[in-house]
Amino acid sequence: MSMSRRSIREQIFKLLFREPFFAPEELMKQVEIFAEELAEKDADQVEYICAKAKDVLAHITEIDGKLDAVSEGWPVKRMGKAELTILRLGYYEMHFDEDIPQSVAINEAVELAKKYGSEDAPGFVNAILGKCADE
Repeated sequence: MSMSRRSIREQIFKLLFREPFFAPEELMKQVEIFAEELAEKDADQVEYICAKAKDVLAHITEIDGKLDAVSEGWPVKRMGKAELTILRLGYYEMHFDEDIPQSVAINEAVELAKKYGSEDAPGFVNAILGKCADE
């Protein structure tokens, strides 16, 4: 069964959302568990989701540094877990994924924030990623 790009992005978000709750050595096991949970889905898409999540995690220190630099008064350690995960994925898509235009990455991050974040999350995500655009 094939997933839409939005659904794929949402699955990447769900996988990345596990990061704050597991030690780094446990996180790769979580990727395997997540892949098993999606076993009925298209194998290539599951592989893509896991690869993208791993790549975001590989850049997390750099991404968090960039988010800290633009999120005046809201360092990443103070951000809500859902909002931070959405921002990490959005920033990654904007700066490391050449297949996704920045405007699409921001819009999709805002949509995730509407679904998974707090009431103020869509505006917060839009503002932070807007500051990260074209840097």
